[in-house]
Amino acid sequence: MNTTTAMATTTFQLSRNAFGRLILTTPEGDVFEGVVPVRAFPIQSPEVGIAVVHTDGHEVAWVDQLAALPEPAQSLIREELETREFMPEILSIDSVTSFSTPCTWLVQTDRGETRFVLRGDEDIRRVGPTILLVTDSHGIQFLIRDRLNLSKESCRILDRFL
Repeated sequence: MNTTTAMATTTFQLSRNAFGRLILTTPEGDVFEGVVPVRAFPIQSPEVGIAVVHTDGHEVAWVDQLAALPEPAQSLIREELETREFMPEILSIDSVTSFSTPCTWLVQTDRGETRFVLRGDEDIRRVGPTILLVTDSHGIQFLIRDRLNLSKESCRILDRFL
């Protein structure tokens, strides 16, 4: 699966090898095997500013807007990001065992229903005006992309912890 991808004034090819690793080939013919896309702003602007980094940690390409890439390249980068990033998005808060911590939350996420233990109020962190990160007792982070879009009941529960 080869794709030619325009990025600023540079063109590169992106493909997968037989082992599933991404390979980036520059216009000069330099080949970088095992490159990894890294989001510059993973929560607030996940589609803007993506570095393609070689295994030695050096950036070998930059993508200003993921949506500006041709579809096959977008898919390759999105697939790779999904395998590296795990941050379920909370869609609703169904219940909590207590309004004091630690307590167990029952939530609906974009990956299904789950329960987790919130150790303390400090495990709910504001990232933007309406964006929150909730960290469970195992260190897994859950994203609330826009707390104003939650149901009234979910907001009522959340407000008790903020």
